[in-house]
Amino acid sequence: MSIIKELKNELKELITNIGYDIEELTFVESSRKDLGDYQINDAMRLASVYHENPRDIATKIADILKKDSRFTNVNIAGPGFINLTLSSYFLQTSLNKILDDFTTNIDQVEPKKIMMDYGGANIAKTLHVGHLRSANIGEAIKRLAKYLGHEVISDVHFGDIGRQSGMVISEIKRRYPTLDYFNQDFNGNYDEIDFTITPDELGEIYPTANIAAKNDEARMQEVTEITAELEKGNKSYTALWNKIKEVSIEDIKAVYQDINTTFDLYEGESTCYPYIPKVIDYLEKNHYLKESEDAKVIDIKEETDNSPMPPLVVIKSNGATLYATRELATMYSRIERFNPDEIWYFADSRQSLYFEQVFRAVKKTKIASDHLKLGFYGFGTMNGTDGKPFKTRDGNVMSLKELIQILTEETTKRLNKERVDQDKQEETAKKIAISALKYADLIPYRETDYVFDPQKFVSLDGKTGPYLLYSTIRMKSLLYKAERKDYAVTKLMNKSDRTVALELLKFPQILTKCLEEKSLNELTDYIYKLTSSYNTFYNENRILTEENNSLKISWLALTFLVYTTNKKILEILGISLPEKM
Repeated sequence: MSIIKELKNELKELITNIGYDIEELTFVESSRKDLGDYQINDAMRLASVYHENPRDIATKIADILKKDSRFTNVNIAGPGFINLTLSSYFLQTSLNKILDDFTTNIDQVEPKKIMMDYGGANIAKTLHVGHLRSANIGEAIKRLAKYLGHEVISDVHFGDIGRQSGMVISEIKRRYPTLDYFNQDFNGNYDEIDFTITPDELGEIYPTANIAAKNDEARMQEVTEITAELEKGNKSYTALWNKIKEVSIEDIKAVYQDINTTFDLYEGESTCYPYIPKVIDYLEKNHYLKESEDAKVIDIKEETDNSPMPPLVVIKSNGATLYATRELATMYSRIERFNPDEIWYFADSRQSLYFEQVFRAVKKTKIASDHLKLGFYGFGTMNGTDGKPFKTRDGNVMSLKELIQILTEETTKRLNKERVDQDKQEETAKKIAISALKYADLIPYRETDYVFDPQKFVSLDGKTGPYLLYSTIRMKSLLYKAERKDYAVTKLMNKSDRTVALELLKFPQILTKCLEEKSLNELTDYIYKLTSSYNTFYNENRILTEENNSLKISWLALTFLVYTTNKKILEILGISLPEKM
């Protein structure tokens, strides 16, 4: 249990012991820093229960706290707000506990098995900036959930079937018509056909096919027919598509790895195909499917709906299944294979209605039991400085590879080449670029659209990834130069070192809030504030040359705690720390 949470529980017990039963103590940071560090705001609520003057209740509580060595300057403001300043003794004791065991300042959750669905890259398409937020937010939330005690199973859930497969195969058929995949008389082994394709070719093939199909009705019909054949299990098309998938997945994995994103499962929509007949049969037998305009749907309306809620279409009028059908089968599969307590989905906020339909459908049909918690966590879009979705100069959607390259070139210009070994410069520049990209993407609240300015976010000044990396590396360097490990906090002498100590105690509450809201904006803000407060402290004190040994050890201990906290936060955010920069 974290230090502040433990303190809060002890204060609650203290108030109960003087005759005021309180379910949940309101113990928060003080809104008036000149009055105290924290504030107890329960006197007014207790007054309505016990029919006493709130100021009198606050006085009784404050009189006891004034005798407590953990607090100084206990005062009452307004009708009964109790302000508390944490004593230097309490801060020193708390920091030394964290030095002994960093996990003493963490609030572990009740462990659950969580299934996470994020990423969502489409096979045979280039990963573009629109894929960043799902991967970035999902990965950080996964790391945070694991750190706080959950068991997490993550799935990229590739879009590995659908119209894009028909598009790509139709284009390959035009370019390489003599391939045996398209020879109806071929009786050999499809896996032995000599055909190779590169990720760059795939990146160009899909857009070409898409434009052609949109402008040619016959071509679009061919795409539809190829897609339908694939879904039926056509051997030649399936063999070709499997080869395309293999090349595409390796390329996608490489880009994900560049942004420090990995998954436990690299499954796709097609993984659920064996479960589709089971799901359809189950829905039919239990009378959950209804006829509607020759299609089969699940009615998901509820009496409490204030706006129209369309049914979920499961089987089209021509007998074909849909994306939603595959979603139901995927959920059925996940429940059967992993039996999770919760399933979290991270996707563009514009898909909120779709997920509401799916969640209602699986609950109504009892595919998902009542105890299984389903969560959709939508996110906004990354926009350019013009306020529109981030694109290349020619107006196309920018690939993640291209964006990373642009940022790497920019950070290379700013790299201190005297500090970084020549053979490490390219790797270091890329790490800094990716820190800029990932940190900027996580600064806004998850659902908020934001503007990504490459020039701004690669800067060493302000709220940026490079600023955090540079500051954290400087802490590491200072600790290395100090050449000692006997860290202990024995003195807090001024406002700046006290501010750092107070910031360190906020860490567990920030983690808890981020996990509850499934957003990292509080954590990105916290690491910036912690780092800035440390830098103020660093600039005001000559740590390595301090002659008072006790004070020097305390300041090194504070440095070590901030460095350790920053490293953990960067790890959660999926940001790698270079050796030098």
